Amino acid sequence: MEGSFEEFVTAWGGRLLRTAVLLTGDRAEAEDLLQDVLERLYPRWRTVQDPPAYVRTAMSRAVTDRWRWRSRRPRQVPLADHHDVAVGDGSVHRAQREDLLAHLRRLPPRQRAVIVLRYYEDWSEERIAEELDVSRGTVKSQASKGLARLRELVEEREESGQRREGEMSR
Repeated sequence: MEGSFEEFVTAWGGRLLRTAVLLTGDRAEAEDLLQDVLERLYPRWRTVQDPPAYVRTAMSRAVTDRWRWRSRRPRQVPLADHHDVAVGDGSVHRAQREDLLAHLRRLPPRQRAVIVLRYYEDWSEERIAEELDVSRGTVKSQASKGLARLRELVEEREESGQRREGEMSR
């Protein structure tokens, strides 16, 4: 790739971070993930043909490795239900994005990875299966289950919002 590593990070960093956030469900973990992958890319910079693809592939593999590793470890109980929540800027678009991210966080890691790679990164089922080292059928079933769960979460959110509006109008 032409250009310097610094130019690549400046140009692609934001989009790659958004992908990492969607893959991990947590901004701090996403920043760590992206930094780890960029550290591995730097020594190979001149030999990598498609750095954005390299980084996305490395991130998806790292996330897969993390949830495989976690499944072998005893379950840890978090000290808090969530990390600091970003303050929205008040726009509807921003609120919808935050809701989607919150819903994605509630999906199991494999479903979240499949949903992000399939519908955000627009990867084919075959490519996802290859990258996550699962069958194409697993990708399809995880996507189906993940989308069904997202629909449930959106409906729950809408119902609770309607109840709150009814209580406020009294």
